[in-house]
Amino acid sequence: MPLGVKDLLATAGVRTTGGSAVYADFVPDEDDVAVQRVKAAGAVVLGKTNASEFGYSAVGHNPLFPATRNPWNTALTPGGSSAGSAAAVAAGLGPVALGTDGGCSIRVPAAHCGLVGYKPSMGRVPAYPGCRDERYPGMSGWESLEHIGPLTRTVADTALMMSVLAGPDPRDRHSIPCADVDWRAAASRGTAEGAPGLRVAYSPDLGYLAVDPRVREVVEAAVGVMERELRWDVTAVDPGWPDPAEAFAALIVAESDLSGIRAMADAHADVMSPHLVAWMRRPWTAEQLTDANITRKAVVNRMARLMSGYDLLVTPTAAVPPFPVGIQGPERTDGREVADTAWIGFNYPANLTGQPAVSLPAGFTDDGLPIGVQLVGRHLDDGTVLRAAAAFERVAPWAHHRPQVISGDRATDRGSNREHSFAARRCTPT
Repeated sequence: MPLGVKDLLATAGVRTTGGSAVYADFVPDEDDVAVQRVKAAGAVVLGKTNASEFGYSAVGHNPLFPATRNPWNTALTPGGSSAGSAAAVAAGLGPVALGTDGGCSIRVPAAHCGLVGYKPSMGRVPAYPGCRDERYPGMSGWESLEHIGPLTRTVADTALMMSVLAGPDPRDRHSIPCADVDWRAAASRGTAEGAPGLRVAYSPDLGYLAVDPRVREVVEAAVGVMERELRWDVTAVDPGWPDPAEAFAALIVAESDLSGIRAMADAHADVMSPHLVAWMRRPWTAEQLTDANITRKAVVNRMARLMSGYDLLVTPTAAVPPFPVGIQGPERTDGREVADTAWIGFNYPANLTGQPAVSLPAGFTDDGLPIGVQLVGRHLDDGTVLRAAAAFERVAPWAHHRPQVISGDRATDRGSNREHSFAARRCTPT
């Protein structure tokens, strides 16, 4: 199987830059565990895929390589930081790619590119040496937040990849056994039987996020399919935790090699991402970093209480459709002024808690941009997430939707009859 590998994952004998000019010539002497496993299973690594510098951004540009563009419209971002992995699969360069997700970086590009993006439970896929090797500032952060997973076109391909990737490794202290999940059987059951009786908590905004009306419309149509076609019991909820955006940013800093990155910035700031340099040079206080841990505990506890009554939490994946290349995010959404990172706010709660989460194609905007819906499962309940994803795919299939072969600066759907929301209108496989 041909495979793309995100450039944050180490590949023995193959340049691994992390999207940073500082590591432009770095060649690891060992594969990341995930890379080792897929190669042993017969994958053919086509190449490394572009990422934002060290993953510290949710879009696909860095100072080293040209910006990654969205195959559905090359003026727009594919999302990030697994930008190249998503764009490669969406453009048909291969059926699957490996990504990493410390706060959104598999799910958001999956949503923006019309793909399945799976963030398994924390520890299902070991991370080493990526984000574990203390020798490499920038590469060695995000230890309790980072997840490794696949970007694919179908849920079955996701299950196949997870059957190879999952399992403990002593080099990752967070890794866990996975005998409780039969990955391919879970997806097969969802396809054959559906997932009857699921209790679903639906939150269109988590109680605090500004959401583009186009995203709301497509995701609500998808939730309607879950109710009508799958007979899931859907309840609108406000999860009730505080907006953890500042805490999330502080936790990333606390888990980074702050001294190492600051020294790197002192020597190489002119070839590093300005937002990364500014982030690391902020005068962080001990109270900010410890307060972030307290906020994390609040999110974990309230999520646990919420999920005690539900099998899934369903939300939009990204708060906005794909936007132009070259910015970190929109500063105004649905008439509200927002931080340029607010659009990824649906994603990082599941990184704070370590719960499994998947982004699935939900439909398109009127101008043909993909929109994703996110399914978050209970603690360690990857099996239900995959079964539910496969059931939704059965009644709202998406794999036949592909961007046109890119020519020049334009990319459009190959079909001329793309509906505004295929989830709402295509309820039988084609």
